[in-house]
Amino acid sequence: MLGQYAHFVLAAYGVTILLVGGLVGLSIWRSAKVRAALQKVERQNGKT
Repeated sequence: MLGQYAHFVLAAYGVTILLVGGLVGLSIWRSAKVRAALQKVERQNGKT
């Protein structure tokens, strides 16, 4: 199917999936961290 370049193509797909997955995970982790910090500041300022 992919011929002699199969391992290069599959490796590129694998690296891409890992990088995109890492970026999504980092974004979710950072979002939770920032949301917690915002809630803390809002509690201190009596916003909620």
